[in-house]
Amino acid sequence: MQWTDRIRQVKIWLVAAAIIIAVTSLLVSHLLVRDLQKEEQRKMDVWAQAMNFVNQADETTDLSLATAVIEGNNTIPVIVLSAEGEVMDYRNIDDDVDVKKYALRMKAAGDTIRIEVFDTYQLVCYDESTMLKRLTQYPYWALGIVMIFVVVAIFALLSSKRAEQNKVWVGLSKETAHQLGTPISSLMAWVEILKDNYPQDELIPELENDVKRLERIAERFSKIGSQPEPVDESMNNLLDRVIVYMNKRTSQKVVIKGHYPNHDVVVKMNASLFEWVVENLCKNAVDAMEGGNGRIDLWLLEEDDIVAIEIADTGKGIKKKDIKNVFRPGFTTKQRGWGLGLSLAKRIVEQYHHGHIYVKDSEVGRGTTFRIEMRKKTQ
Repeated sequence: MQWTDRIRQVKIWLVAAAIIIAVTSLLVSHLLVRDLQKEEQRKMDVWAQAMNFVNQADETTDLSLATAVIEGNNTIPVIVLSAEGEVMDYRNIDDDVDVKKYALRMKAAGDTIRIEVFDTYQLVCYDESTMLKRLTQYPYWALGIVMIFVVVAIFALLSSKRAEQNKVWVGLSKETAHQLGTPISSLMAWVEILKDNYPQDELIPELENDVKRLERIAERFSKIGSQPEPVDESMNNLLDRVIVYMNKRTSQKVVIKGHYPNHDVVVKMNASLFEWVVENLCKNAVDAMEGGNGRIDLWLLEEDDIVAIEIADTGKGIKKKDIKNVFRPGFTTKQRGWGLGLSLAKRIVEQYHHGHIYVKDSEVGRGTTFRIEMRKKTQ
């Protein structure tokens, strides 16, 4: 839980940093754009005054300064309209643009300056320069880049942590299998001695079965991190083994029943690992009954080219807000537990067997149904 909380905090800080950068960028850009807009408005006021000066000049007036001002505008689009709305002059506008329509848009936006010319007037219509328009769009481009950075950073963080976590799991599993090897070998030897000395004892076969099971568990741990070769196995027999195992170790208050087709359903799988997945789901179902009466039903279904296993219980159920988190490493609702069982089950089903496992249905106080889907064995 500490690791997931730390990841959540990092993601929150990344998103917060992105928001701060975006807001700061938008604010600074807005202030800069506003200042440039005012500057361009002042330039157009001067430009309009120069045009008015030229219109009212006589033959003796020196027009060099006014002409320099008019000719000096090389960035701001400007259109001069007569009082009747006809285009008299324009600058900094592409040839493929409808000048009159463009002027009407400027006029509708209120970007005009009226200059009096004797007994009539002219309208100087102007628009923002190309540079100012690009600067207006800049913060949104910057925001997009920041968001991409945040997404990539979060993805990289999760990928690296997941890879690190996988290495820890694999190392821990293999070391556990290695450590179990020596005591299991000793137990097997002691069982053989007991069989020789007490051949009539009814408990020794049960002890032998438990030791063999412990050997299978060690084998499962040793295969974590490797890609086990799947072989054709009967799913009916596998579920039967799980039911027999669970019935011997579960209170008689809990009824465990299997429901299969009348024929063998054969699936390519690693039986040792897949059996552990079903056992883990059944143990979780027993825990969900919290020592009370209950029922677990294992359904084996065939649907087109899909083989489905459904494990339905009558336990306490899962809250809706928790369903999306049940397969997340570290998540658990138990007082004691690592929260790794369902996460490992998901990995075995989806990565090793290319299947799919999910919560089909759950209702608080009524129970939960997990569903596993796998491809049928191709003939």
